[in-house]
Amino acid sequence: MTIAAAKQRYSFAEYVELEAISPVRHEFLGGHVWAISGGSPDHAAIAVNVSSLLRVAVRGGACRVFSSDLRIRVLETGLGTYPDVSVVCGPLELDPADPRGHTLTNPVLVVEVLSPSTEDYDRGDKLAAYKRIPSLREVVLVAYDERRLEIWRRVGSIWTTVIVRGDAVAQLESVGCELPLGEVYARA
Repeated sequence: MTIAAAKQRYSFAEYVELEAISPVRHEFLGGHVWAISGGSPDHAAIAVNVSSLLRVAVRGGACRVFSSDLRIRVLETGLGTYPDVSVVCGPLELDPADPRGHTLTNPVLVVEVLSPSTEDYDRGDKLAAYKRIPSLREVVLVAYDERRLEIWRRVGSIWTTVIVRGDAVAQLESVGCELPLGEVYARA
C-alpha cells in the first residue's frame, strides 16, 4: 500500500508560526515549506570563522553581523531563508508579513558556505533570489572542497564575480573589510 504525502501550501504568516514552534528550521518559497539540514563540523567552523572576522571588522560602526539563526526574506520572490552569515548596515528593516519581527529584508552582505547537498541550489535559484534584494551589495559563496571564495558584487545594476583562491585576501566592499582565506579556512 502506498501512502501519498499530504500536499499543503502555507502563507508566509503561517510559515512564521510554524518556525516559532518547530525544532527544525525550514525555508519558504511560493507557499511551500521544506526542512533544511545542519552542516558538517567544517561547514560550521568556516561559518564561525567568517562571522568572527566580519564582527571584528565592523565593530563600532553602523553594521551588524548575524548568524544563521536570523531569517532573511526576499520580498520580490517571497523566499524566506537562513543564510550562514548576513550583515545589515543601518536600521533593521523588518518584514511586515512577520508579526513576530524575526525576519529582516535589508542585508548588504550574505554569506553561504557551500556543501555537496546544497551547492547547486545556493549557486542557482537561491543566488538569483538574493540578487533581487535591493539593499544587497555582495554575496559570498564559500567553497567546501578548496580554499576559494566566489564574491558576487553589485556594481550599479550589474552583478560581477570575483574569485579569490589559496592564501589570498578577499576584499569585501559592502562592509569595507578583508577576509584572509587562511583565517576563513583555519582549522576547517
